[in-house]
Amino acid sequence: MSLHEKASSSEMEKGIPGPESGSPAESIGGIHEEWTVEDEKRLRNKMDWNIIPMVTLLYLLCFLDRANIGNARIQGMQQDLGLGGFRFNWALTIFYIPYLLFEIPSNILLKLVGAKIFIPFLVFGFGFCSLACSFVTTHTHLYIARAFLGLFEGGTMPGIAFFLSNFYRRGELMFRIGFFISASSMSGAFGGLLATGLARIPRWGLAATPMHDWRNIFFFEGLATMVIAVVCYFFMQNSPSSSTFLTPREKWIATERIRREHLEDAAEKTRMVHVKRGILNINNWLCAAGFFFNNVSVQSFSLFMPTILKDLGWTATKAQLYTVPPYVVAAAWSIGISWLSDKYKKRGVFAMGHALMAAFGYALLRTMTQPTLKYMSVFFAAVGCYPLGPIFLSWGLNNAAGPTVRAVSSGFIVSIGTLGSIVATWTYMPWDAPKYNAGHSINISAQGIAALISVAGIFYIKWENKKRERGGRDYRTEGLTEEEIGKLGYRAPGFRKGLMGSRERIVERD
Repeated sequence: MSLHEKASSSEMEKGIPGPESGSPAESIGGIHEEWTVEDEKRLRNKMDWNIIPMVTLLYLLCFLDRANIGNARIQGMQQDLGLGGFRFNWALTIFYIPYLLFEIPSNILLKLVGAKIFIPFLVFGFGFCSLACSFVTTHTHLYIARAFLGLFEGGTMPGIAFFLSNFYRRGELMFRIGFFISASSMSGAFGGLLATGLARIPRWGLAATPMHDWRNIFFFEGLATMVIAVVCYFFMQNSPSSSTFLTPREKWIATERIRREHLEDAAEKTRMVHVKRGILNINNWLCAAGFFFNNVSVQSFSLFMPTILKDLGWTATKAQLYTVPPYVVAAAWSIGISWLSDKYKKRGVFAMGHALMAAFGYALLRTMTQPTLKYMSVFFAAVGCYPLGPIFLSWGLNNAAGPTVRAVSSGFIVSIGTLGSIVATWTYMPWDAPKYNAGHSINISAQGIAALISVAGIFYIKWENKKRERGGRDYRTEGLTEEEIGKLGYRAPGFRKGLMGSRERIVERD
């Protein structure tokens, strides 16, 4: 008996549409024959090899083009553009304003247009804006280029997360999201190495617009992003049902397993009620708040670490190279933790533990005086805060059902989290150098609050699940037809209880 057959009886007891209620699974034999665990494993491996490396590369480019301003700053950009005082902080802040405003609309557009066109379009756009930064001659020009960069990058992270949620079940999603978001820490490693090499390219270009030092960083990284975006268009997919690398039967299995778990119609039309549900979901607010406070640390870490290390008395080249190891360790750790989180089907406990670890790292940075010990503290901060983003985002998506609701949920969580990025741009101020006690204290507080939010999330979901088990949400189905019940999504009384039919389908939400 397949894992879906074992779950169907429990689904029907709670009024949840299953394969017996009009789905294509009624057709036994051929494409629509029920599948086995081995079939699903082969399908998952096939999707992994065709999707995950591509989206990981795209997000690496996204974070690389966002954070390279920190590398460019210590390679002469601050002096050339007159970024003294608060001008550098304003260049960072301006990026995040269009970034956060575009995240939810971008995900709605993604659902309407399709990932095959829209995601490569976003990547090509922010690559072009990064390249444009190499031609700026004043801080005002830099502000404009960074604003457009934020406009295109705003939809990338929530867009990829929503894209993956259309292919992977809830118990599979955290590892995949963790893998592609680990590219943010890997971009820090590549960023330091690339910045060191690109800045050493001899002066070239026209006499009116010579390219050298920090300008090479923006030019070549932006150009590479644009080329890769064009190539990825030919490999990007829109949905499981239209994926070119799947057989007809695999397309059906990929679509059907998501429909059954999320109680949704993949072809549903986008309606305002779906947007409302995505925004009013209490779990989304908790995850968005956690994402906000963690983003204060993640973004300040990526933007200011080269500056912090340089102010330890190291040369610009040494500071660039020393940014690499913490990012590599953080990336490997994030992938491993994401796998464990999916394996044990837990989110909140892992979130709390990593927030406390990051707070410990920043506390060491705040109190240590020797450069070697301060550098060791950077590893604790990186390993603590970098896995938190995937955890909070996956936690939110795990508790959203319906493709539009998940699209809005992804955009909403990342959008609120982006406000933390704006705070991050003002955490490390010039007058606080070289100890940066104020910046470190802000990050200690942010991670402490993220830990408390994780605890609140655990208790809220346990309370909600117990209430559903007692029948406290059964009133939502009164007077509704079977079709209307199927449209309730995560609000359906059996949204969690329906997963109790088989061990493979249980997804603990705390």
